[in-house]
Amino acid sequence: MHVRRGDQVAVIAGNYRGSRGRVLRVIPNENRVVVEGINMRTRHQRPSQANPEGGIVTFEAPIHASNVMLVCPHCDEPARARKRHDPDGTLERLCVRCETPIPVAEVK
Repeated sequence: MHVRRGDQVAVIAGNYRGSRGRVLRVIPNENRVVVEGINMRTRHQRPSQANPEGGIVTFEAPIHASNVMLVCPHCDEPARARKRHDPDGTLERLCVRCETPIPVAEVK
């Protein structure tokens, strides 16, 4: 996948086009990502032991990975990522626009 958990992405297609958010979860089997604040859904939940009050729950639903584009932290623009092997053998992602390395995001 071209995005990882913790990356800042811009939505380029669909109802949320133009929005930005952080990737919360990646589902590689389905080629989908869950982005913070994007594709919000509501569900009515019956009270259970885990949620004794029940009520209306809002959550982020997955969207297809082709509808998001990685945002370069250096130029702050949506850009494709190119992969390159470092001399020590590690794989790093480069911004196609400004050719700077994209660091791995800190995940909390």
